[in-house]
Amino acid sequence: MKHLKHPTRILFFTGKGGVGKTTMACATAVQLADQGKRVLLVSTDPASNLHDVLATQIGNEPTPIDSVPGLFAMNIDPAESARAYRERMIGPYRGVLPEAAVASMEEQLSGSCTLEIAAFDEFSRLLGDEASTTDFDHVIFDTAPTGHTLRLLTLPSAWSGFMETNTTGTSCLGPLAGLQDQQKLYQQSVATLSDEKSTTLVLVTRPDASALKEAARTSRDLRQLGVDNQQLIVNGLFVATDKSDPLALTMETRFARVLNDMPDELADLPRSDVPLTAGNVLGIELLRMIGSDQTAVTSTIEESQAVDSTLPGLESLLDDLEAPGHGVILSMGKGGVGKTTVAASIAVALADRGHEVHLSTTDPAAHVMATLAAESMPHLTVSRIDPVQETADYTAEVMQTAGAGLDDAGRALLEEDLRSPCTEEIAVFRAFAQAVAEGTDRFVVLDTAPTGHTILLLDSALAYHREVSRQSMEMSESVQNLLPRLRDPEFTRVLVVTLPEATPVHEATQLQTDLRRAEIEPFAWIINQSLTPLAVTDPVLKQRRAGEWPFISEVRDVQSQRLAVIPMLTEPPVGIDLLRDMTSSLISES
Repeated sequence: MKHLKHPTRILFFTGKGGVGKTTMACATAVQLADQGKRVLLVSTDPASNLHDVLATQIGNEPTPIDSVPGLFAMNIDPAESARAYRERMIGPYRGVLPEAAVASMEEQLSGSCTLEIAAFDEFSRLLGDEASTTDFDHVIFDTAPTGHTLRLLTLPSAWSGFMETNTTGTSCLGPLAGLQDQQKLYQQSVATLSDEKSTTLVLVTRPDASALKEAARTSRDLRQLGVDNQQLIVNGLFVATDKSDPLALTMETRFARVLNDMPDELADLPRSDVPLTAGNVLGIELLRMIGSDQTAVTSTIEESQAVDSTLPGLESLLDDLEAPGHGVILSMGKGGVGKTTVAASIAVALADRGHEVHLSTTDPAAHVMATLAAESMPHLTVSRIDPVQETADYTAEVMQTAGAGLDDAGRALLEEDLRSPCTEEIAVFRAFAQAVAEGTDRFVVLDTAPTGHTILLLDSALAYHREVSRQSMEMSESVQNLLPRLRDPEFTRVLVVTLPEATPVHEATQLQTDLRRAEIEPFAWIINQSLTPLAVTDPVLKQRRAGEWPFISEVRDVQSQRLAVIPMLTEPPVGIDLLRDMTSSLISES
């Protein structure tokens, strides 16, 4: 835990869901308090389990942790913060604008962008109000603002009156329109983040190629904004205890290979390696062991709870997916859960059955796509939606249409607005709509689909433009028909992909809630990378297998209409043969 050797006063922990950033933040807080420091630990993570990890009920005010003198924790509810933030922005317009316009504003302020900015609002109060933290030697934040949020907050147009007169239909900067009075506080918060004498940003990741790539992207984005004092924690490194367990040996080799190929952005950062634990890290004593040379954390879950050989595999979904003879199959989920692999394996299986299949992705890596394209197979075409090209095309179109009647100052503001991070989402969304339209006469399998919020945003934006007649661009047929197609269960089947762990299941549940708000019912849940169907002998893997069972049960009994479980594979499924194996019943027997 290198960040503990010379810790700055403020430490931010960030990383994608499920990598263990809450555990690392808690371990850091406990170990600093054990050194006699007064420490405040703050979380705005929507999936926060601070109370479980610290074994204390924690509210939205600093709560003392009795078993650790000097440690206080607070758990800010981001949903409540976002609700209050929305009302502060929208309240003045109720009764003034048409109801459809207010409804559109509410939907625009209901997505992840608003959640991020509301969380930053709370960060800023703690960073900017010295009186609130003056009694503490260290302030530790679980879930730091992303580069996406900071880019939004540093766009000058966010602080102008431009959004009040914007006629382009762009909604990304909408949440910032009424925040001019916060400008000084936010600017000071961004400056504090970039002050290496007072702040360290700790990137938490796993020894997985996609997780490392995401961490590298975050590191690069933050460096561009002047946040240079970064460190890296690689959580979940594994060394086989039982050398006779083939899966254990393969995992050890694969993790070592991934770290050897670490992205350049991360390779030079001070790095701490934390071993894979056998169970959940809950309680103060286990947190004290994180980063030490003591015996690996063990789980108290009984092995007998993990055994169930009747769980259906991915092949169990194929007949129902094939039945309509055409349509769209969406593989959805958070980064790193394997949705690209699931999409590719289903596309291969449908093509094997003689159907014309178009497999498309917005995944920047697209490694599976490249392998498929190189090998090729009958009935399967592969493409990739290039976010950079789509954004360039969309930007040019908006400037030619919405920007045509603006003066030089207006065009300059519009150009800046289009440089915001959300423009890419809109551009890719249009390309996605065009791909969906192909499902009328073939199967279209799409990886990295838009979220339920994005779909609802389109719906509310259309209603808003119809109400106030401000639409300046013609809506294509594919976009106009997108919502009916996505909401038609005979045309579109959504597969929610997750992992058998707390945070990925929580995030997948939220995704399903968003989809249902958009009147889209998921077809099935897929739990990927599960140890439950496998006969493992390594003691750490046996305990982790036992720990999966509560999450598999929750998905099977509460969340999903259909469930498929994909076992942990010894090698990443790259290439047609390995993808084909994923939909074979033989996989569960290996």
